[in-house]
Amino acid sequence: MDFLSFLADNLEIFWSYTGFANFTLGHLAMIIVGMVFIYLAVAKDFEPMLLVPIGFGILIGNIPFKDAGLELGIYEHGSVLNILYQGVKTGWYPPLVFLGIGAMTDFSALISNPKLMLVGATAQLGVFGAYIIALMLGFDPAQAGAIGIIGGADGPTAIFLTSKLAPDLIGVIAISAYSYMALVPVIQPPIMRLLTTQKERLIRMKPPRVVTQTEKVMFPIIGLVLTCFFVPSGLPLLGMLFFGNLLRESGVTRRLAETARGPMIDIVTIILGLTVGASTQANVFLKWDSFKIFMIGALAFAIATFGGVMFVKIFNLVLKQENKINPLIGNAGVSAVPMSARISQKIGLEYDPTNYLLMHAMGPNVAGVIGSAVTAGVLLGFLT
Repeated sequence: MDFLSFLADNLEIFWSYTGFANFTLGHLAMIIVGMVFIYLAVAKDFEPMLLVPIGFGILIGNIPFKDAGLELGIYEHGSVLNILYQGVKTGWYPPLVFLGIGAMTDFSALISNPKLMLVGATAQLGVFGAYIIALMLGFDPAQAGAIGIIGGADGPTAIFLTSKLAPDLIGVIAISAYSYMALVPVIQPPIMRLLTTQKERLIRMKPPRVVTQTEKVMFPIIGLVLTCFFVPSGLPLLGMLFFGNLLRESGVTRRLAETARGPMIDIVTIILGLTVGASTQANVFLKWDSFKIFMIGALAFAIATFGGVMFVKIFNLVLKQENKINPLIGNAGVSAVPMSARISQKIGLEYDPTNYLLMHAMGPNVAGVIGSAVTAGVLLGFLT
């Protein structure tokens, strides 16, 4: 009997440590969300490089366990996941991602047609629109600023700014930003069709001029000085972005550029996505504020798309016929590179199979990357 009692007690203790004994409906809901992310990445090819790590991270973060000082969870000090999560919490993963983005980005389309920078700037309307909506829904200014940056359609920027302004919201804001980035092909096309006429969709833009190597080399240097002298608080992101681009364009640091845009950014993206996903533990993530942030995020993307398309329509009123811009590239002002530029191309080809807009759309698209980082710097400077 003593042996049976001992065995029963040990089995009871073992059971108390299993996921089955600590399982809640919240865990089930988040596991389903993680599976949906993986499904969208694998079956629909929606941003798989982001959604697969994030989706699997959600599964990891929502395996139930008994909180008994075993240092398992992402919020338990000393755990492996917690150590990896410090790069998100302290905001040093995003600048490394921006270094890689700079090293893989060709700014030629923007250099050849600088006025497209205005399209990228106008699309930041989504950030400030979301900021105002967040304030109206009861978030404090710092939280509203972090929520607003979702409208910039730039996950690393959202994580960086949130780590400074509202660290407790990193998980939900990051998931919201990356979710809507993946859903750009769903969100943007209806708005683009609604706001443009058949005639506007058929506008043919002049081929971009050939950009010299000197211009490509000078662009990151001039870009750094101009943006960071105005917004020094954006230096961690903008500095790394322009440095990465200089590595690409200088012609003498090919190996460094290949490392930055290849192995380095891949490693950081894996760890960033996995830890952001794991931070969505049910007891932390499933709150009313999370639902409000997701709602604001959807509105932010819609407002940003609206702002970019409408700006081009208005701008065309003062441009000569030969310089007019196809409003279908206005959506590309958000920073979802190159997804939103591909949407411009896809919608344009639906109405004219010979009108290729991709190179033109890349101008406002890369301008959106710079614009979102500048906007983050402005918000950080004002709200810290």
